[in-house]
This record gives sequence, C-alpha cells and structure tokens, in this order.
Amino acid sequence: MVSQGGGGGFLEDVLIVGGLLLLQCVLAGYVVFVHHLLGLGADPLAVIVVAGASSSAFFLPFAVTLERKKWPSKISATLVAQFVLIALGGTTVFQELMLLGIKKTTPAIASAMPNLGPGLVFTVAACFRLEKFDKACKYTPAKILGTLVCLVGAMAMSFLHSPSDASSPGLQASAPLTITSSELPRSSSYYGWILGCSYLFLATIVFSCYTVLLAATLMSFPAPLTMCTITSAIGAVFTAVLQVAVEGKIDMGSPKIGAALISGIVILGGVLAGACVVFQTWCLGKKGPLFVSVFGPVQTVCSAILSAALFGQTVSLGSLTGMVLMFCGLYIVLWAKNNENPREEDGDDAEKALLS
Repeated sequence: MVSQGGGGGFLEDVLIVGGLLLLQCVLAGYVVFVHHLLGLGADPLAVIVVAGASSSAFFLPFAVTLERKKWPSKISATLVAQFVLIALGGTTVFQELMLLGIKKTTPAIASAMPNLGPGLVFTVAACFRLEKFDKACKYTPAKILGTLVCLVGAMAMSFLHSPSDASSPGLQASAPLTITSSELPRSSSYYGWILGCSYLFLATIVFSCYTVLLAATLMSFPAPLTMCTITSAIGAVFTAVLQVAVEGKIDMGSPKIGAALISGIVILGGVLAGACVVFQTWCLGKKGPLFVSVFGPVQTVCSAILSAALFGQTVSLGSLTGMVLMFCGLYIVLWAKNNENPREEDGDDAEKALLS
C-alpha cells in the first residue's frame, strides 16, 4: 500500500510513514491539552481564533518562500469559493464541533470518532461520483460493510458508556482526582456524554466533506502549505466574527487562561498542530486520504495513555468495544480500497487523488 500512488521512492515512503506516526502523537497531545483548557473554562471559539491566527502567521513566510512558484497566475472565483468553504468547514465548524465534543467526553473518544472518516469519505465521494460505486466489484460490498461496522462501533462507543466511567472536565480544574461525574445526576452526565458524541459525529461528517473538497482543490492548487496558511487565516476571521456576534467580544472565557496557557495554544495549536495539518495535506496529495487514515488509531491510543497518566481517566469496556469495532471497520474499508486500486488504472485523476 505504501508504494502505491505517491511515487517518490523508498525514502519518501519512510518520511511519510514516520511523519504520520509522529503527527498522530502530536495531535493526541494537543487534544489532551485542549481537554484541560476546556476544563478550566476556555471558550472553544477563542481557542480556534488564537490557534488559527498564530498558525497562519507562522507559516506565511514559509509558504511565500517555498511555494510561490506553484501559485497560479490567476485566482479564479471557483478557487476562492473552495478556500472559503475549506476555511469555514475545516477550521470554524469542524473545530468548534470537535472542541464541544472533547469538552463533554474524553480525549480518547474524541480521537477515536474521526476514524469514521474513511467510510464517510467513501459515501460522500460516491454521492458526488468521485468514487466508483460498482455493485459488480467484489470490493464495493466490503467498503459498505466496513462503513457499517464503523457506524456500529461509533454507536456502541456512545451508548454503552456508563456515566461513572469518565470524570467531568469542568470539575477537574478544581479537584481533578477527588470529584467525578459519578457524584452528579447519572441522567445529566449520560445526556452530556451522548451530546458530546453527537458533536464528534457531526464533526466527522463535516471533516469528510472537507476532505473531499480539499483533495479536489489540491488538483488545481498543488501548494498545501499556502492553502493551509490561507484557510487558517480565513477560518480565524470567520470564527472571530462568530464569537463577536454570539458573545459581543473576543475573550478566552476564563480568568484561569493566562499567558502561559495562551502560549501553549500558540505553540501546540498554532505551530505544531498547524505543521501536522500541512504535512497531512501534503500526504493527502501523495497517497490519498484513505492511506493517511490508516494511522488514525495511533492518536486514539496515545490520547488514552496521556489521559490516564495525567488525569486518571480510563476507557469503559463499552467504549473500548466500540473503538475496536470502529478500527475493524476502518481497516476493512482501507483493505478494500487498497486491493481495488490496481483495477482502476483508467479512473480519472481526481478520483485517484481523492481515494487512492
């Protein structure tokens, strides 16, 4: 699977695989950090604004230096519209839903839910005819089965949770090891958990649509660093406008969020997570989103380990069962697509770039 679709030799493949493994570990650390911020009362919209603005500011000089020759001579209205939609979906909507989901669940669950992405990408791409849906092909039922297994895993992860299995992030800020959500009304805690999982599921749907659009845009604008820089800036502006419209001001949301934590958002959320997004976008152009998705479970495992080590959080048996089912469905989809690729040599370039 590594040797397909990317072309750049053995060293490039090693760079991609090693980079994607490291990327998942970094993103897991950021998810755990954000979970802590939200527990202290941070406003999710403010976190997105700070991270997006710092990311675009940091990577702008690199985009100008490294990719200026790749910029098109004319910027079409279609490309502008694609940038706006990527920024709105990938920065503002996706991240807001993810942060709301992280706040009400755990980092491990939040890291696991996006593994629904490949199955949903297949579904969205098939609807737009960017992915072949051939009933006669023996791999098509496998992709459908994998998608359904992923959905069953997500439902199990959401509904088989006990309210006493995870501590409340809002209470962790004042007493992380002594007060748990088991002391809260069970119905309220369970409702919050289901709501959080719903946010994460909606975020995954948005991410799938965003991934399809991103892969299509890379075909006409092969400058991932520039694209991420522009869309991060646009997304930060959109989010700032949204926060002003909703709350009347741009504020971090809590006096506990001091300069040190804001610096953490800038470094982890702006620079490191931004670098991960840029590298992941580059890998999407080289290998396609399904290959990149192979490494998704690594983030879940890292998040679970960090959460257990730092906050004493554990994953319930029901949630663990859902994760296993989700990972099984993920790899069924990836196996089917990987075996199907050699038979699609006559497919168009957009399809190969999207789901190779």
